[in-house]
Amino acid sequence: MAMSERVPMLSDGYESLRDELRRLKTVDRPAISAAIEEARGHGDLSENAEYHAAKERQGLIEARVVEIEDKLGRAEVIDPSKLKGNKVQFGATVTVLDEDDNKRVFQIVGIDEADAKEGRISYTSPIARALIGRSKGDEVEVTTPSGEKYYEIVGVRFK
Repeated sequence: MAMSERVPMLSDGYESLRDELRRLKTVDRPAISAAIEEARGHGDLSENAEYHAAKERQGLIEARVVEIEDKLGRAEVIDPSKLKGNKVQFGATVTVLDEDDNKRVFQIVGIDEADAKEGRISYTSPIARALIGRSKGDEVEVTTPSGEKYYEIVGVRFK
């Protein structure tokens, strides 16, 4: 992903990342610093597993802080309720019928917001890529790890 590329997300996804960043900076950072100081007090650092584990955790926290700050800096917050039209796009809630006439509902969201159990799929997923740009009545074919799937779009709404 290019550094200047925008990162689409819904407002609740943006808020969730801001909350995680706040927690990392105000809770996790101070806690890991304290754990490192305590582990230093246990003597020889070369054989101090507690110290090495705490330093590794600190590295993970710092990497996540940088990642979140980057995403928030490039965020393009999209409010689906302000979108219109009948074409599937980011933020749309799409109702489809599969080849067995089973109804499925997907909302197309940002990468960090995806939750398959909740029907929230990333815009980068095979299903979302097949749906984006299509309209009600269109049929799409999706290549998934479990094989080809066929869907008919029966509804597109923005909420």
